[in-house]
Amino acid sequence: MKIKIGTRGSKLALWQAYYVEDKLKADGIETEIVIIETKGDKILDRALSKIGSKGVFTEELEDQLRSGEIDIAVHSAKDLQSDLADDLAIIAFTEREKTADVLVSFNKNLSLNSGESFVVGTSSTRRVAMLRHYYPHIKIVDMRGNLQTRLRKLEEGQCDALLLAYAGVHRMGYHEMIVEQLPTSEFTPPVGQGCVAIEAAKNLSEEKRSAIRRLINDEVTELCLLAERAYLRRLQGGCSIPSFGWCLAEEKDGELTLNMTSGIISLDGKMIVKKNDSTPAAEAEKLGEALAEQVLRSGGAKILEEIRNNFV
Repeated sequence: MKIKIGTRGSKLALWQAYYVEDKLKADGIETEIVIIETKGDKILDRALSKIGSKGVFTEELEDQLRSGEIDIAVHSAKDLQSDLADDLAIIAFTEREKTADVLVSFNKNLSLNSGESFVVGTSSTRRVAMLRHYYPHIKIVDMRGNLQTRLRKLEEGQCDALLLAYAGVHRMGYHEMIVEQLPTSEFTPPVGQGCVAIEAAKNLSEEKRSAIRRLINDEVTELCLLAERAYLRRLQGGCSIPSFGWCLAEEKDGELTLNMTSGIISLDGKMIVKKNDSTPAAEAEKLGEALAEQVLRSGGAKILEEIRNNFV
């Protein structure tokens, strides 16, 4: 049996693909890495919200899943749209890394809490909106590109610091550049942050599907991601929507319980809706859907309408 692994070509994407490959190889499975360039990799002169929020980093990989040129596609779970086509499915989630956002800089003295104004680079509408809400003194510039490209722009002085996901910074070995870890109580992570998702066509052979799930899938992470993705799916959110959804699992009296915080924030940071709820693990998707309904009823629908009008 040979499994062809599709991935984007950035160093972080390749780290994820090799991570998956190593787990398969350890069980004696033959593998091949196939590098595929996506629209999100090609168009770097516009914000993600301006080039379409669905499939920006996945469409080309999904085309090759359908054609059979690759067996699986390896994605950052946060890049994967909430609604998949009927012929595709996520068949595994890796164990999750720390989910926090971090401030990265060559200047060790920088802090968002210092009260001093400086320039932060980010391409995330969620991070932009949260900076405007919690740290309005901070100046923000749009910063597209892979991690190494952003670090080069930082070194060139295009910004003083970058706001990034801990997972990517850690996996790429730039941990020493972290000057501040942002509290998840404020900067609640987006759906899927810190996790790698394995996507496949539904007609993938049962032999390959079973092997991938057995060797790759982390069951607790999967439950959390099912809840988070159900939230995003009901919200109809994408890269241009500053939403967040973070689920944690904990064992109580021998039972696994899911605790989830979800919400949305206006682009200007002035209005934020945040809800929290918990449920038995067996009702993961119901939890996400219920939280989406709470968020929408509590002002989220109005925020979504304003955001979508802004991008028309």
